[in-house]
Amino acid sequence: MADHPGDPSGLIASLHRQPLLAVLRPHSASEAHRQLQQLQAVGLLHVELAVPTQPEAAWIALVRELAERFPGLRLGAASVRTLAQLEAARAAGLAYGVSPILDPPLIEAARHWRLTLVPGVFTPTEVHGALRLGCALVKLYPAATLGPSYWSSLRGPLGPLPACIAAGGLHCGDVLPWLAAGVAGVALGSSLFVDRPRFADGDGTRPGDDPPAVADAHLDPDLAELLARLQPRGEV
Repeated sequence: MADHPGDPSGLIASLHRQPLLAVLRPHSASEAHRQLQQLQAVGLLHVELAVPTQPEAAWIALVRELAERFPGLRLGAASVRTLAQLEAARAAGLAYGVSPILDPPLIEAARHWRLTLVPGVFTPTEVHGALRLGCALVKLYPAATLGPSYWSSLRGPLGPLPACIAAGGLHCGDVLPWLAAGVAGVALGSSLFVDRPRFADGDGTRPGDDPPAVADAHLDPDLAELLARLQPRGEV
């Protein structure tokens, strides 16, 4: 389902199909391609690309290239904190952006530009503020410090809650408990890729070796199993 500009309902529906997002911070174009290839190969659907603090035309061009190269992925912008980052996400053609903060002017700008923005919340006050701003989807960050029961515990004092993406410090093993607690999706970041040292004459670390100069980033093998367990949601 395609997103209506500025309306998170399309993203929420897509998360019902697959309630998982990857958050990437690639250091180069080649790394971005490798990571997206691996994620696409295991069937992941939603990928957020971190927007640089000072986005330049090269980043926008790269994101547009990645969108053409991987049309099956739903690409969004991660770590959106400023108007410049939001505008860069819009210029790159991304359908949605995710922020670690609750910033009313940023939310208003996103609505003006008809771009879906998922604001970040942590405290009950911020959740209440997001509800008053009419946010239908929020990001709970950093979720690892709170635990899965935190979100559902807010329903008593706050009433009906917006849809929620749990993010920050989570691993593959955390996904199912958070979904069982009622969130709409879980975002995984650096835990998705594991650096494995690669030696010219073999694999593994040997006593007395210097630190390897080259490391290959491999996808966490638990991700494929996790996606297989989530698959029935897409068949509802």
